[in-house]
Order: sequence, then C-alpha cells, then structure tokens
Amino acid sequence: MSRLGLAAAAAFMALVPAPALAEPAPPALVAELRGLTQQLLDAVAPGNAAIWDRYLDPDVVHVDENGALQSKAELLRALTPLPPGLVGSIRVDSFHVTLHGDTAIVAHEDQEQLDFHGQPLHTRFRNLDVWRRTAAGWRLIGQQTAAVLHDPPAVALSRAELCAYAGRYRLTDAIALTIACDADGLVATREGRPPVHYRAEVRDVFFAPGQPRSRRIFRRDAAGRISGFVERREGEDIVWRREG
Repeated sequence: MSRLGLAAAAAFMALVPAPALAEPAPPALVAELRGLTQQLLDAVAPGNAAIWDRYLDPDVVHVDENGALQSKAELLRALTPLPPGLVGSIRVDSFHVTLHGDTAIVAHEDQEQLDFHGQPLHTRFRNLDVWRRTAAGWRLIGQQTAAVLHDPPAVALSRAELCAYAGRYRLTDAIALTIACDADGLVATREGRPPVHYRAEVRDVFFAPGQPRSRRIFRRDAAGRISGFVERREGEDIVWRREG
C-alpha cells in the first residue's frame, strides 16, 4: 500500500468507534447500504452534490482514484455535471458488507459506462467504504476508490524489430538479465528467477501481461541504437544499461 493509502487507512480508523466483533450483515441492511451506494453513484454524472451532502459525514475522509485525499467540502466542490459530449452511468456490481457494531465496512466494485463523444469507454472501480449508524441514519465516514487496471492492447512488431531488443542488460555489477525475442514479444531472464514475457504496447514500450502497473521502456542513443531500458512503475524509473 502507498504512504497515502496508509495515511488514509489510519484516518479511517481514527473515525471508527471502538472495535466490535464482526457479525453477519442482515440482508435488509445489505440492501439498504447498496441502495444508498447506488444513489451516490447515480448522482455523479449529473453532478448532484445534494445527494452526497446528505449521506457524507461532516468529517468524512475520501481518497479518489488518483490518490487525492479530500475533505467533504473538497469532494462536494468536485461534483459537477459531465461536460457536453459525455454521457455516463455507474452501476454497483459486487457488494460485500461486514458489520462491526454501528460501523459497516463495505467492499464493492462498480462498472462505469461512458460515451466519450461517440466512443464507448468501460471502467471498473473498486471501493472500500466505511459507514456509521447515526441518529439521522447511515452516514459515510470514509471511502477509498481505486481504478481496476487491465492490460493494454498489444501491437504487432516484426521479428526484426523485436530481436533488436535482444541482449544483456545490467542493473549493477552483480545484477544482470538477458532479453531474447520470441514469436510475439520478448522474454526477460534473470538468474534465479522464472522468465518473464513482455508484449509491445507501442514501439519501445513493453508490458508484462497481468502486471498493468508497470512498463519496460527502452532507450536509444543519438544514433537510434538501443542503449538500455527503464522499469517504470507509478512514475518511478529503475535504469538498466545494455552491455556491449
């Protein structure tokens, strides 16, 4: 978990009352919280901040899909209608509730459908919500949202293009790996570890299927020759240099 995620989790726990033993959530409660959650999601596209204002606790802690930590006031200011040319909706899909006294922990996944100027986009979000039972009803005291990442579409490179990346690359004097080309991508082998297969996203940019958070980006010198690559994850680079 990132430092921001840890900070948000700590803030959530500060808002949660003294721990209570977990118990099964009654079906009626699950249905109620699911209905409240869907109301909040239905209010996103039209920018209906009044719905969110009704169910957000004054001291809510919210972490959006970009990792931004928001207060209630900041979240409400960000709720504006979709601009012209965009039509969207979000539907609750999976929904799981764990009850701890007057606190409910809800894990749910939501499917967003967005028409972006005639082009359909489909995004899935995973959320962790913390609801507290109050005299006025259930109020949301914490929420963290993450976009569910998936592999990008791969492009086809010729065998000659792929094999141009083949060679030995070094991180330190003691750490090196070998890259070979195969029929549809690259195979990276590091001593003591299983081989990793990579597919091309675009020229010089590769990804490992099932690992959408990271990329392997090859660098070229002034003459266009491959001089090494960086392993990039969350904007941070680890530099490998080509031998020879």
